[in-house]
Amino acid sequence: MAALAKAIVRFLAVLAAAAPASAGEKSVWIAGAYSFSDELGGFLIRGASGTGSKSDPIVIDQEMLSASPVTLVIRAVTPIRMLSNTSVFANGMMHVRLRTLNNSGIAWTEFEFELQEILGKPSTFGDGLSFDQRRSSDENRSSNAFRIHSTDFEPFDRLLFTDGHVDPLDTADFGFFITDFTPKREFYLRQDPRVPLS
Repeated sequence: MAALAKAIVRFLAVLAAAAPASAGEKSVWIAGAYSFSDELGGFLIRGASGTGSKSDPIVIDQEMLSASPVTLVIRAVTPIRMLSNTSVFANGMMHVRLRTLNNSGIAWTEFEFELQEILGKPSTFGDGLSFDQRRSSDENRSSNAFRIHSTDFEPFDRLLFTDGHVDPLDTADFGFFITDFTPKREFYLRQDPRVPLS
């Protein structure tokens, strides 16, 4: 068991040294037991670090190129082991912080996140993937740009930040805890910056 863990750590070190692995302007970054990709377009990942624990969250630096919704692709790069409490294995649990540069040219007045197990289809209550739906407290959800956030777990998993704004060329931080009690090899995080209606 110890030999396997050491081999996985060596494998992760090699992968991390190669990050980002660029394909044109799109890139894949590795942090903890997962990779993060901007391959679906509309934004650029500029960096990723951390293990995903509460004390060492995965921090993704990203740049939004418009005010249209974009989707972050997340993949496990290590074996999945649900009950593991180490970043050597993908366990379906990760604290995430997104440092998001608004390069859209338009101020944002809200920002919504949606988890998806199937691309384009919102995660449902029963699929195990959520923004920590078993906990009602908001200790794992935060933003430096918005004062209010609300979560919808039924019939989808969405997290909406309101009561604030992000001006063009400003950076907003968003923090949350993603949990998946039936971990999948690949899932998606849709990000939707909202602009004033008039």
